[in-house]
Amino acid sequence: MTVTEPAVAGLHPLDNPAWASLTGPHAHLAEGTPDVWRYPPDVAPFVALPSVPGPQTWHDLAGLAGPGQVVALSGAPGLVDELPVGWEVTTTGAGVQLVATDALLGAPDEEAVRLGAADVPEMLGLVARTRPGPFRSRTHELGAYLGIRRGGRLVAMAGERLHPPGWTEISAVCTDEAYRRQGLAARLVRAVAHGIRERGETPLLHAAASNERAIRLYQAMGFALRRHTGFFGVRTPGGRG
Repeated sequence: MTVTEPAVAGLHPLDNPAWASLTGPHAHLAEGTPDVWRYPPDVAPFVALPSVPGPQTWHDLAGLAGPGQVVALSGAPGLVDELPVGWEVTTTGAGVQLVATDALLGAPDEEAVRLGAADVPEMLGLVARTRPGPFRSRTHELGAYLGIRRGGRLVAMAGERLHPPGWTEISAVCTDEAYRRQGLAARLVRAVAHGIRERGETPLLHAAASNERAIRLYQAMGFALRRHTGFFGVRTPGGRG
């Protein structure tokens, strides 16, 4: 399935990566209408809208999500400035998008192991302790996830999430507090990036703009700031009476 944004022809895939993913390499996971797409809720909470949503967009999103449901959106800071009547903004956050440059030295890691369905309880436990961002019971189906164990326990992880054509997002980068400052996260990012480049694609990352330490680390590794973006939670009308 290839769907061109109805409102902005020629848009760069990274300007609306969720849309580019769900209408491209992740189309087999897409649920929705020509104006709104989403991942199954147990895969990821993300919903993809055209960069300039119109009345039909919000109508379709309300029908897809159901009444009184909070959905996760990303895009330009003004994306949710003019919601239709009955909609509610529940959360907002500033973010950054970074892309790999030639300075990023991807490399396999001998200690890293591929994680799959059997590892989901451990992965969810690590995410609950470290809070790297949304991660669900089937998120690992979005791409390759690698982990490092110590004493048989999963203590660090990174993997692939959004997949615009030609690009793959590195996500769920997290390390158990007792094992931080050992370079495990950087090693896993390089290992995941190596796999992405082996496919002829380019790694990218998203981070909260307030997470200055992580942004500095990624830039030191060879990622460059591409753009600022916004993360939003919005509640559909109804269902709260």
